[in-house]
Amino acid sequence: MMEHELAEERQAAANSPEDRGGRFPPLLKVGVFPESVEAQFRSMFTLIEEDALQNDLAQVAAIGGIVTRSNYRIPAELMDRLPGLRIVATNGVGYDGIALDHARAKNIVVTNTPDVLNKAVAELAVGMLLALLRRLPAADGFVRTGAWQASPFPLGASLAGKRVGIVGLGRIGKEIVQRLAPFEVDLSYFGRTRQDVPWRHFDSLPALARDVDVLILSCPGGEATRHLVDATVLQALGSDGLVVNVARGSVIKEADLCHALVNGIIQGAALDVFENEPLGESPLRRMPNVILAPHIGSATHETRRLMAELAIRNLVSFFTTGRAVTPVA
Repeated sequence: MMEHELAEERQAAANSPEDRGGRFPPLLKVGVFPESVEAQFRSMFTLIEEDALQNDLAQVAAIGGIVTRSNYRIPAELMDRLPGLRIVATNGVGYDGIALDHARAKNIVVTNTPDVLNKAVAELAVGMLLALLRRLPAADGFVRTGAWQASPFPLGASLAGKRVGIVGLGRIGKEIVQRLAPFEVDLSYFGRTRQDVPWRHFDSLPALARDVDVLILSCPGGEATRHLVDATVLQALGSDGLVVNVARGSVIKEADLCHALVNGIIQGAALDVFENEPLGESPLRRMPNVILAPHIGSATHETRRLMAELAIRNLVSFFTTGRAVTPVA
């Protein structure tokens, strides 16, 4: 469905609430959405809040789909509670929080929104790396507190000439590489298979870590990559090494990371994702050699609009033709 066709669908639904309610089944909304994004979904569908389900059996039975975000869980228990559930549409690229095998067993389609957020996540990865190297949060505080009047700010480090290793050379990983190349860095990557690209391939993550100054994590989440970066990898990276994580918090063993940062095993980290979100009383919050962001890789107005558009296209296509646009299961 092209963008103008989607706009026509939205306008028709907005002008005819009865048609909206009759043509598409209600959706269960799991998670908190930005107001503008939620408005996009409500222009096409009737959304039911998760905490409003209660024990209304008729309402529960009417729900035909779930709309959620990548950082929320959709367990098997929730799927089993909804007898009419036919599709789970994730407004994001990750789907490791969804009980995928259970969905397949119940013939429930799962969709995500790939590609449309690649550029935004890549921009953030490079931005966080630059902020880490040049100590931008500390520099901002240095000026604001007046410390600049008493002494010069300590030197940072250049990105040019650094050896950068990409962990997960998929769509987002390649976008990161495109943005790093103009900085004249030496690029390599870790992956189970060698790709037809000009950068060095490592099939051992500790071996890659020993060879680079910076590890950028852009791989999928899930059990296959859980705690992929642990004490062994961090030790191999070394005392001048930096880690940037825009993948999933589960990719790093956070206890090992905290130990490495406190004890000088690595130099610093820039993290957009964490094992538990929102980040609670973690030691990371008190470390001066860490830059923290609240899972904002795709959090731009433009990107979130495009993600919602694709999620809506998946839902509309599925409910009208039985086929989703970007299914993962």
